[in-house]
Amino acid sequence: MARGDQLSRQWTIIQNLQSSRTGKLVSELAATLGCHRRTVYRDLEALQSAGFPLYSDQEDGRSRWYLIESARQAIPIPFSMTELMALYFSRDWLRMLENTVFHESLESLFQKVQATLPPETNRYLETFRRTVKVGAQPHKQYGAFRETLDRINQAIIQQTVLRMAYYTMSRKRLSRRNIAPYRLWFFDGTFYLIAYCYLRKGVRVFAVDRIRSLEVLNETFRLPDETVVDGFMETSFGVFRGENVHVKIRFAPKVAGYIAEKTWHATQKLTPQKNGALLFEADVAGTEEIKHWIMQWGAHAEVLSPDTLRREIQSEATAMVNRYRDGDPAGN
Repeated sequence: MARGDQLSRQWTIIQNLQSSRTGKLVSELAATLGCHRRTVYRDLEALQSAGFPLYSDQEDGRSRWYLIESARQAIPIPFSMTELMALYFSRDWLRMLENTVFHESLESLFQKVQATLPPETNRYLETFRRTVKVGAQPHKQYGAFRETLDRINQAIIQQTVLRMAYYTMSRKRLSRRNIAPYRLWFFDGTFYLIAYCYLRKGVRVFAVDRIRSLEVLNETFRLPDETVVDGFMETSFGVFRGENVHVKIRFAPKVAGYIAEKTWHATQKLTPQKNGALLFEADVAGTEEIKHWIMQWGAHAEVLSPDTLRREIQSEATAMVNRYRDGDPAGN
């Protein structure tokens, strides 16, 4: 039996006992886990040995197991034990926020969680955490932008207008503008600021690491309704935005399964085809980022509409062919 399977079962047992005020029979736990009752007994004994506050009562010759009621109230913050343990396990996911106030605050919370639980339980949790490994994802080093992030966060809370110097990557130049900061958005390894730009007279997205200077002004603003900001993020396929457009893409059978198993966009509609292909449709704000997504699937993806996007993909594909056709790798 794999160690991960055992830990997974024990985690499920803890969750079931934590959520039940009337306890659980061993037979009920066995049915939930799909295993023999003897296996459940062994797992319960292992959890008790690890320091989890479990006890049992006999009911008509059967054992009903409980989580000690005092343990539910022992944690001095309004989280359940399993919620705190789940937070503890998430540490690897948050490594990309290192050297920011967010990461330091989370580390402080983790330390409080560890101090709340007995040593045996902490050792058990650490063993459990090692069974799941989070792969490194592309991200930026935000230690150098700590002050910028702190200032933005405070400005959002206090609803204060900011004046910033911002480097625009596409134009390769610096611009200065006043903004009303609405929300920090961590997307695809990058911090973005969603703000109303007084220069452009509309909501825009700014990469935090491209902010060259930031000044807090003696001017306040009113935050818009949350649905305005949420809608702004949900309609975009990524970060770049443009006019709303309905896209239709046919994916070949070879990759159809990969497309079908994920939610790529809030508005997506997937329609299986008779030959095993898959038709993908979505309403997106701008096509710049969905174009890059389509191209990563190579010849297995074909844009059916709109025609403008189809022509852009054709142009990119032609340029790639010309780049590799009898070309000099050194660019001579």
